Amino acid sequence: MRIGIIGAGNIGGALARRFSELGHEVSVANSRGPDTLREIEAETGATAVTRHEAARGNDVVIVTIPERNIPQLPDDLFAGVGDDVVVIDTGNYYPRHRDGRIAEIEAGTPESKWVAQQLRRPVVKGFNNIYAQHLRDHGRPRGSAGRIALPVAGGDPAAKSTVMALVDELGFDAVDAGGLDESWRQQPGTPVYATDLDADGVRRALAEAGRERPSDFRATPNSPGTYTEPA
Repeated sequence: MRIGIIGAGNIGGALARRFSELGHEVSVANSRGPDTLREIEAETGATAVTRHEAARGNDVVIVTIPERNIPQLPDDLFAGVGDDVVVIDTGNYYPRHRDGRIAEIEAGTPESKWVAQQLRRPVVKGFNNIYAQHLRDHGRPRGSAGRIALPVAGGDPAAKSTVMALVDELGFDAVDAGGLDESWRQQPGTPVYATDLDADGVRRALAEAGRERPSDFRATPNSPGTYTEPA
């Protein structure tokens, strides 16, 4: 499969490495251009490209950048890209730590639904509730006891099926988390976030999630701060 990754941070780097190891044809891009990604190329086996190149000629495109940077992506990023290309959003909204206030999300729009609106493109939400190191190192064969499960949310059954198959290939159980309107159930601060649950545990956690965003994940008048000193 041809997989383009826009974003070369912790999650993007982990996915680039693992998908390359699994034999996929992986390209990776950032906002600064391919020349700044030579170290990532050497570490992961992915090919450094521009953002437009990462969005074109691939079967799957993974957008894994801070929420605050989503509106800065090129307006024509997905121009001419076929409807059959699956777009995955791994992002999380961290207003106090990094992103500052995004009014629509603060008002209750699920994070990935907001991302889809900005991209003007349907997305599948996945890979957002697990630490990058665990994503890279903790995959296990299907049927293994205690295999970590990851929720996957999206409105297109075929696109969601593609993402769930990739989750399984990486060594995790995929749990159907419903449509994007329900994707708030896997956002930061929910019971499924960063908890490495198995499939039954993920289903319980999704069901137990409360709609109100915890205060640690809401903006303050001074947002954003830093991860060590959140505003």
